[in-house]
Amino acid sequence: MADNRRTWILVDGENIDATLGGSILGRRPQPDERPRWDRILSFVADQWNQEARGLFFLNASINLPMSFVQALLALGYQPVPLSGDPDEKVVDLAIQRTLKALQAHGDDVVLVSHDGDFVDDLGVLADGSRRVGVLAFEEFRNAGFAQIPGIRFFDLEYDASAFDAQLPRVRIIPIEEFDPEQFLR
Repeated sequence: MADNRRTWILVDGENIDATLGGSILGRRPQPDERPRWDRILSFVADQWNQEARGLFFLNASINLPMSFVQALLALGYQPVPLSGDPDEKVVDLAIQRTLKALQAHGDDVVLVSHDGDFVDDLGVLADGSRRVGVLAFEEFRNAGFAQIPGIRFFDLEYDASAFDAQLPRVRIIPIEEFDPEQFLR
């Protein structure tokens, strides 16, 4: 890989938040059940041994949560606040445009989302000239991502260790990792 290559981390915060609250917890997450976004930057930088830059896409059509924006800036993310009509999926549109724009760059890409709306654009980037990954909850990741040759998959909790609390997930356990003591407590 080129010395000046970096990894762009594109965060679909709405998608991660909706999956965490609606599908995993069934309620609004407590502070220790929210992702530690700084760990994601560090995890990706360590995985691919290069600079990782985060773009955090926010729907600011109604309001802009300034305390969250300030926290993202302090963690090293570039917030991307967007607005549009109520029926527009502004975050999805912006991420799709960013994925298309990255075709002209040689950088690597990690998408933080489960959303199948990005499968085609991510697939175009997975042409063998760069590393492409999806960082999400494995069991909620759109199946279309698995059809993209060469894509790397990372789990937000198990690989990136992005949470302070253990989430109530049912995980498929590879037999080589199975420890019966985990179930005999």
